[in-house]
Amino acid sequence: MKKILTGLLLFIAFTGSAQNVIPFVDFSGYFKNFKDGFFRQVEFQRIKEFKTGDNVCAYIDFKGNIRVFDGNVTIDVANIETEYAVSDNLMVWKIAGTLNLWDAGNQQTLSYRVGQYRIMDSVVVFQDMRFNTVNAYYKGEIHELYSWLGDPTFPDFVGENIIAFRDNGNFNKVFWHGEIFDLDVWHNPYSFSGGTDILAFNDPINGTFTIFENGEFLDVEMFHMGTYRVGLGFVAYENLNGELMLYKDGERVELTNFGANYWDVRDDVVLWEENTFMYTYYNGEKIEVARYTPEDYKIKNGVIAYRNIMGGVNIFVNGKNHEITNQMESSYTIHGNSVLVELFNNSYILFKDGKSYTL
Repeated sequence: MKKILTGLLLFIAFTGSAQNVIPFVDFSGYFKNFKDGFFRQVEFQRIKEFKTGDNVCAYIDFKGNIRVFDGNVTIDVANIETEYAVSDNLMVWKIAGTLNLWDAGNQQTLSYRVGQYRIMDSVVVFQDMRFNTVNAYYKGEIHELYSWLGDPTFPDFVGENIIAFRDNGNFNKVFWHGEIFDLDVWHNPYSFSGGTDILAFNDPINGTFTIFENGEFLDVEMFHMGTYRVGLGFVAYENLNGELMLYKDGERVELTNFGANYWDVRDDVVLWEENTFMYTYYNGEKIEVARYTPEDYKIKNGVIAYRNIMGGVNIFVNGKNHEITNQMESSYTIHGNSVLVELFNNSYILFKDGKSYTL
């Protein structure tokens, strides 16, 4: 493996992604969406359920049809209630053994006899039982990863746009940006962690802590690491001294040398607890998020939404803390760089781009 050098500076910009859909069911039972500063009605009849990502929402209408809404238009994709799932950008639905896909308005059939499958932000991985193959859909194309003999298999790891798998010869490989990269042969499965554009694992052959990045396998540490997690283009891990470290773009930085009681990684964010305080790393600096340990929190797209000390909801975004509400037992969800809070009386507060909107 190729070695990397320890960097002195690290810059991480947490920027929320743009989103087209912020759907919800209001106190009257109507299905609505927020767009361009207004709450707009999507359906004029009550729906049965919905599932949403940042840029696509799928739902079952009052007739039992499955429909897709992208923030602009709504289309029918199935006229029966059936199995369906969404990621931030893609939607799949299964009728009998047929797996179908919606991607930015385009529809296609992925398999007429599907086995196990998984949908992520940029890829759909699925077993095609007709041909005994495991395939990946990525940016309009279907790529065959491998075939199997005997019992069906599934990749060892599926990330947002990266896949780790073993072929028939037990050769470990990585699928990324439509290409397959060879790793090595080992008799036991690797323990992968991955997110977007990066994969981390302990290399059992060379004894190093290794990443896959930009088509290369690089040694980050010369020994195995006990705990490691991957976000959007970076890796956080605890080294042998118990220090919480962060790697990005060939550089390493120490987040804390006191030992984190708890830490988490999601998308652009690394969040950790140190002496009962919660911290994150933003624009090259260690930033205090809260002077207590939140009862619960959610992380997505560079946004940290969490239960404040009064039992309400706060949000940390773009390096700043904002209080949305102090009403207790409020539920909340993250959509792009916005946070939607449902209050006890079924009313809503949306915090978006530094402004609050109420309904």
